[in-house]
Amino acid sequence: MKFTLEYPSEQHDAVDGFDAPEVMARLARHAEQCGFTAIALSDHPAPSTKWRRNGGHDAMEPAVALAFFAAVTVDIRLMTNLYVLPFRNPYLTAKALTSLDRVSGGRLIAGVGAGYLRSEFSALGVDFEQRAAAFDDALDALVRIWSTPGEPVTGSGFAATGPMWLSPPIQRPHPPIWIGGNSNAALRRVVKYGQGWSPVFTPPEFASAIRTAVIDGPEAFGRAVARLHDQLASVGRDPAGVDIQIPVPAVDFRDYDATNRFDDELGALAEHGATHAVVRVDASSVDAAAEYMSVFGETVIRRIGVRQ
Repeated sequence: MKFTLEYPSEQHDAVDGFDAPEVMARLARHAEQCGFTAIALSDHPAPSTKWRRNGGHDAMEPAVALAFFAAVTVDIRLMTNLYVLPFRNPYLTAKALTSLDRVSGGRLIAGVGAGYLRSEFSALGVDFEQRAAAFDDALDALVRIWSTPGEPVTGSGFAATGPMWLSPPIQRPHPPIWIGGNSNAALRRVVKYGQGWSPVFTPPEFASAIRTAVIDGPEAFGRAVARLHDQLASVGRDPAGVDIQIPVPAVDFRDYDATNRFDDELGALAEHGATHAVVRVDASSVDAAAEYMSVFGETVIRRIGVRQ
């Protein structure tokens, strides 16, 4: 299993200061040293105060912040988790993500999703009720733009009228696309377009709030993975060729019982098909985040690396 750092500013209770450039550089380099294979940032260009106060978090523009991380690191990958495709014209998405792939030397993992905050859609002037259809249209257009750079692409609400002057991404035919969501539609998109799947683990009450299907533990996750693998095999795709990233919460490694429970659950998720985990750290201070990353690297990443 490989491990992605969810940058600490993504947490509701994170202290101020994680967006300071010297802190970003320090933690990105430290993540690389600790054995994390990627850094992830989410996409919230216009979140509401209500959302922020009720469990939301601060959010930097991911393409900008990840480009900064690329400049201060060597080989750690840069992940959008998740870039909301209905928010933008596909050409704007392709330009931002292609630029990120190029300035990073081909380190982008393009995690994409449909979005879930009604107020954010309203602020951006995007029809919330049509987000699923808009996501499908934008995902198809993005793949075509990347796969055939320069060829005009037309979609819902936009039309390239002639050959385009576009730089291709470093990774060909395009950066790996990891698709977020728990629904049958999300699995269908992975089968058609994806190189990875990023499910959301959430209890029923929160799943309803963010408008997704419930995955609340290893057994439910295992059933969803089995469905995905069956669908991949049915179209001739090798299930082993699709990465699956699960979220893991911060754990108190000073608590022996909590650490054992964490190990058991992580092992169960790996047995059910998880290949990557996105890790939350202690965001109570910059030093606490760095220390958690160090302990996680020693306690989990290096141990699992030896086991593999």
